[in-house]
Order: sequence, then structure tokens, then C-alpha cells
Amino acid sequence: MMQKQRAKGQRESIFNNEVVSRFELYNSLFLTLPFYKVKDTGTLLPLFLKYCEDGVKNHDTPAEIIDVFFKKYTQKHSKKDIIDLLFRFIQYIERQVVLFDAVEDASFNKLNAADEHNALLSYLKKGTDNKALTDKIEKLIEEFSLRLVLTAHPTQFYPGSVLSIITDLTTAIKTNDISSINLLLQQLGKTPFFNKKSPTPVDEALSLAWYLENVFYFAAANIQSEVDKSLNDYNLQSKKIIELGFWPGGDRDGNPNVHADSTVQVSKMLRQILFRCYYRDFRNLKRRITFRGVEDTIAIVQDVLYKNAFDPNIPMENIADFLIENLNKILTTLNEDHDGLFTDVVSDLIRKVELYGSHFASLDIRQDSRVLRDVHAFCRQSKPIVSLFPENYDSLSEAEKIENMSFKSAKLNAAETTDSLIKDTLQTIAEIKQIQASNGELACHRFIISNCQQASDILQLMELFLWNGWEEDNLSIDFVPLFETVHDLADAAEIMNTLYTHPFYKKHLKNRGNKQHIMLGFSDSTKDGGYLMANWSIFNAKVALTGIADQHNIQLAFFDGRGGPPSRGGGKTHRFYASMGKEIANKNIQLTIQGQTISSQYGSIDSAEFNIEQLINAGMSAGMKETHNILLDPLHKNLLDVMAKDSYESFLALRQHPLFLSYLEKFSPLTLLSKITISSRPVKRNSGGALKLEDLRAISFVTAWSQLKQNIPGFYGMGTALKNQKAEGNWDKVVKTYQESGYFKTIVDNCMMSMSKSDFSITAHFANDKEYGAFWKILHDEFELSKEMLLELSGHTALMENYPVEKSSIAVREKIVLPLVLIQHYALEQLQSKITDEEQQSYEKLAIRTVYGIVNAGRNLA
Repeated sequence: MMQKQRAKGQRESIFNNEVVSRFELYNSLFLTLPFYKVKDTGTLLPLFLKYCEDGVKNHDTPAEIIDVFFKKYTQKHSKKDIIDLLFRFIQYIERQVVLFDAVEDASFNKLNAADEHNALLSYLKKGTDNKALTDKIEKLIEEFSLRLVLTAHPTQFYPGSVLSIITDLTTAIKTNDISSINLLLQQLGKTPFFNKKSPTPVDEALSLAWYLENVFYFAAANIQSEVDKSLNDYNLQSKKIIELGFWPGGDRDGNPNVHADSTVQVSKMLRQILFRCYYRDFRNLKRRITFRGVEDTIAIVQDVLYKNAFDPNIPMENIADFLIENLNKILTTLNEDHDGLFTDVVSDLIRKVELYGSHFASLDIRQDSRVLRDVHAFCRQSKPIVSLFPENYDSLSEAEKIENMSFKSAKLNAAETTDSLIKDTLQTIAEIKQIQASNGELACHRFIISNCQQASDILQLMELFLWNGWEEDNLSIDFVPLFETVHDLADAAEIMNTLYTHPFYKKHLKNRGNKQHIMLGFSDSTKDGGYLMANWSIFNAKVALTGIADQHNIQLAFFDGRGGPPSRGGGKTHRFYASMGKEIANKNIQLTIQGQTISSQYGSIDSAEFNIEQLINAGMSAGMKETHNILLDPLHKNLLDVMAKDSYESFLALRQHPLFLSYLEKFSPLTLLSKITISSRPVKRNSGGALKLEDLRAISFVTAWSQLKQNIPGFYGMGTALKNQKAEGNWDKVVKTYQESGYFKTIVDNCMMSMSKSDFSITAHFANDKEYGAFWKILHDEFELSKEMLLELSGHTALMENYPVEKSSIAVREKIVLPLVLIQHYALEQLQSKITDEEQQSYEKLAIRTVYGIVNAGRNLA
């Protein structure tokens, strides 16, 4: 324990010296930047920050804070002058956030050096004289894999140009290169932080591909290299354990801007970027290998790589095996004739080709089940399929629908429909086959059915494939149900049991190696049932789904739709995987990474390697220990069942409050999010209709609460659930569950992290609002209750007490953006009053601009 405390204290000291002190030093450079009125802004901003802090403590309104500040410290008091200076404050703070990101990233290795640990190597060492353990390790390695899937969900606001500056700034800060830092800050000051128009899906893909090219290409290969070396040292065969996935251009769920041609363009783009990476590496290889005996092979490889990297007219085909074969020829010659000189350079490129093939990352296709049902209905009216189904098919029961499916191949013409969604689905199904031919099967082999509610949703989609150019014996597609709501999660095991016992699906699974991918969505389950119920529903669904898969001898791979914040499945993710227990399939870790989670956890090679290693370690640890999950014991399970139910009822009562949605619309920038030019995806699914909670995207829902600094989806109901248990005399049982269950402890720790990013004092003046005062008090009371109960449960005196560095980081970030939060509330307040059209436009822009900085600073807020 003393050693752990010393390590924590050491990390705190490093954080204060390397991050906080450096940030304050480099922040002073902003004062000298030669930009319009920047010196004036830099001088006034610290005063404004202090005024904001004091105003919040006094529970003043944003208008009172800002109006008094301008009267006291500036000569100009017109609305135009106030708006002008507030905009300059925003620009300044945006860049302070970037600087803090870069300073923190530069210190990443120093802060995390003590945490590095190669679990695989550790277990291999233990198994040296233990054959049973060695056999277990070999089996786990054979089965284990980690898939990271990059998604285009709109929670990352840095364009590629800013990301490049952050990368260079981080490098300069590592060496205290003041001259370069100064120049980069000047560049940052003149670089736009947002797009003038919303990106297309292809634009989003290109933006995210920056991480593939500059981070993952190296980080995943470096980790795989360590794995290979560890296995080689113990005479074990190498195993590819890291896979990359990609959603931009493939995810069309609720995004009418994604079309079949977008999917094809993105697949071509990923391929070309990958071959440019290969070509860049090959040029370095060629500079070193200047010996006789390899000239012809090097010329062949160079020609192929160059054409695939730069010639858009070259016929595309999967050439990964061809490249590996020729690179191995070079490797053999080096070993046999040149003393093995520079074999490491060749092996590195071979490893990358083995990892990324001709595709770089697997492009997942995703569509809502309701759309797919419409497509199936359209196809049933077309010849020759119309003769296969009864006219009353839609009114049949689930069992009757399944019984009427024939799974016969047919040919349809997508041009026969004018419905864009139907046409896109049919064209995409046809295009997947071409993508596989060009880039390899792994380039696009998964179709995810979101809002999956019944087995027929999967089986009908399989029929769509058979009606659009695919044959039963060559159906190289994994059909992935996505269960999201609390109700769907409860039904998931029964749905999968129906599929596993269906003759056609059973045969298909056998052709796919008896491996089933199942996606579980945290975002919508949290929006639907609240924080605790979402986590508990997913846990129970995983247990039930694992049990059904085991009965049918199916290898199960859970794909977790995790966002950045705890309310969307984020937080200390690796701790969840390490604490699953043997009752939950965990040999294949798959999760989405998106928005600020990409930039904060995978934004540099150092941080990406660390976080990939953490996930691998969690999977290895869970796979080797295979301990029983105590949450399944009656004592703990009954307790969590009741707590989840109480939490759910509390959250449901809040959702059903008549002021719930209007509160968000009035006090948060929810209605303005559609005007933010960061995403091709609409804020809500029913983009043409009035705002309904069920249509509101989980990201927009969570973002709105985080902008308010209330983070309701990340804690609401926890306090009530814990208080009820205490009143029932079960407190000792709850404490015992917290102390003994790593899974429940992670739920609690993540909840406290979410609450650490909340600050109800900022909106304390809402309590005086005649219409919404009582509603604000409901939110505030549950926050205070949750805080009180969670601190008592954990034995802490403050939130995140056991994560002091992360807590300090949050505190600095929250302080930086406090003025942005108040500026946003001020702008929204002004929009409620009688103003001119020009003023309305200005205040809307003011509110919108604050969203960028608040989310970027939060890193995993939305």
C-alpha cells in the first residue's frame, strides 16, 4: 500500500512539474503573439477568469458577471464591443486548451512509465516450467484479439491541420524548444479551428485517416512487434492480435448523407493511404539494402507499391500475399548472403503488411433495422421474389415470418426504386463484393443491424444479400446485431438462440468459423435507462449471451459501442474488461473509439501504444485468471437488480418530467448543435420533425448535459439507489460488493469521474427561475445525494481521490474553460430576450463557438 501511495505521490509531483508549471510558462507566450488585439485580450482574460470564478461562488448570473466586468475593466460597453471581446476570449481559450493537450501529451511517458507492464511476457515467464500453464497461454493467444474501431461520431472538433500542430508542439515541448514552440503557437493562432461548412462522410473519413496514417500504423505494429518477440523468445508461433475497424463512409444509421458511392470512395482512400505508408517505409528500406542479389525483387516491390500508392487508374486487387512473398525473398537473401544485415527493417514492413493487408482497417456497414425491414418489404414486391411470400407477411408473427423465408438467390434491380434509403442499401450490398475483391475480404466483412429487435431482422438482411448478387456458399459477411435499449438487451439471448438453432443461419456460422460478433450499445441504453441500469443491463446481457453461445459451441465476440464519457461506456475501459469473469466471453475485445477519446487516448504513438497495451493486458489477465464474477452470486446479483431498478425508476421519472426536454432546449445549446459544422450526421434521426427525446441522438443528449456542466446521464439515479439500500439496512452488503467486485467498482469510479466534470454552482442561479427553479433543484439534489453516497461507499473524502493526477488534469481543464461556459450561458440568455436579427446571429455564433472549446477540453465529455 505504501508503494502505491508513493507511486501516486510521484505521479502528482511529475504532473505538477511537467504539466502545470510548463503550461503556465508556455501560456505566457500567448501575450506576445502578434495578432489583432491579442495583447489586450491576454491581459484581460486572467481578470475575466477571476471575475467568473468569484461570480460563480456568489451565484451571480452570467449576464451580471459579464456586464459588471465590462463596466469595470473596459472602456467600451456596446453590445457589439462586448461580443467582439468575448469572441477573442473564446479564440484565446481554444488555443489554451490545445497547449494544455500538447503539454500533457509531451509528459505522457513520464506520467505513465510506472504503469507499463507486458502481461503476455509475465505469463510466459511463469509458464517456463509449467506445461499446463504454457498450454493455457498458447490457447489464449490463439483465441485472443483486440479490435479498435474508429467512428465518425461528432465529438472531436480539431481539424487535421490543428492535429498536426499539436503533434509538432508536443515534440517541441518534450525538448523545451522555446523557439519552435513560439513559432508553432503563432501558427496555431492563425489556423482556423473549424470548418465553414459541414464535412461530407468522405471528409470525415479523410480526417480520421490522419490517425490511421500517423498513429495507428506505427503503434499497432510496434505492439505486434513486442508480441512477436515475446512469443519468439519462448518458441511460440506469432499470432496477429490487433485489428483496426473504421465506420466513416460505412455507418449510414440515421445519416442520409452516407451513400454507396461514399462507401466505395472511403475503401479506395483507405487503400491508397495505406500503400503510401508502405511506400514511405519501403523507401527507407531501399536506402539501407544496397546489396547484390536483391535488386530485382526490390525493383518489383517498388514498382507495385508506387503504382498502388499514386496511380488512381491501376486495377485494384488484394496484393498483400504478393508483397509478403517478395519481402520474404529479400529477407532470405539478407540472412543467407549478407549476415542478416537490416533484416529488422524488412521484418517490420512484413509485419505491417500482415497486419493491414490491402485495406488498412475493416470498413463496417451499419444500418437501422427499420430501414432494412422497408428494403425487404420493397424486394418482396419485386419479381421473382413476390411469388415466394404471402401478401400478409408483415402481419405474421415472428415465428411465421421466419418459417416463410426461403433463402433463395435472385437478382434485383436497385434502379427500380426512387427511395434513396432502399436504393443505397441494395447498391451497398452489391458494392461490398467489389470492395472485398479489390482490398481483400477483411476490407469490408461486417454488416451491423442497429436497433435489432428480433431474429428476423438478421435473417431478412441475409435474404437481401442473396437477392443482390451473393451466393449462399460464398456469403463472406458477418451479420452483427446491435442491441441498444434496456428492453432489447433483455431479449438479446432469446433472439440469438433462435438464430443459432435456425438451419440456414447455423450453416452460415459454420462457414464463418462458428464465430459470432454481437454489438452492445452503451449510449442509447444510458439515454434509455440511466447510468446504472445501462451498465447492469449490458452485464446481464453479456452473461446470458455467453451462456447461449456456449450451449451451441459458438465463439462469441462482444463489440462494445463505447463513447468517451462514462455515460456512453467510456472512462476506465480496460478495468471493465479485466473484471468480466469467466461467465462473460472476453477473448475478443472489440470497442469503438471516437471523438476526443481518439485524440486523448490514441492521439500520439506513445499514448496509443500505452492504451492498446492496457487493453491487451486486461484481456490477457481476464483470460488467464478466468475467475468467477461474484456479481452473479445471489447476494450481489439481487442487490444490483434492485439498485438498477431503483436507479432506472428515478431516471425514468426525470425523463418523463414535463420540463425535461424544454429545460435542455432553453439552457443548453441543444437546438444549436445542428448548426455546428463538425459532422455529416444530423443531431436527431427524424431530422424534419419536431424534437422528440426518442429521436435525439445519444451524443447530442450527452453533449447538451455536459455543456451545462451537469452530466446527468453519467450519475442520475445512483444516489437514490444507494440511499434506498441504506434505508433497507443493506449498506454493509453494498460496501462488500464494492470492495469485492472489480466490475462494480469500475462503475462507481467512472460515475465519480463523470461527476468530477459537473459543477452545479455555475447554474445555481437557475434555482431562482420561476418556471425551472424546482426542476433544477431536482437535478442538484440528486447530484448532492449521489456524491454523498458514493463518497461514503468508497471511503473517500473527495471525488476521484484515488486518481489524483486525472483529478488535477480535470481541475485545470475546467478552470480554463469556465469563461467559455459562462459566455455560452450569457449568449443563450440573450437569445431569450428581444434582440435584432443581426444580434441573434451574433449570439448564436457566440454560443456555438463555445461548444468546441468546452468539449475539446473535456476530452471525454460527449
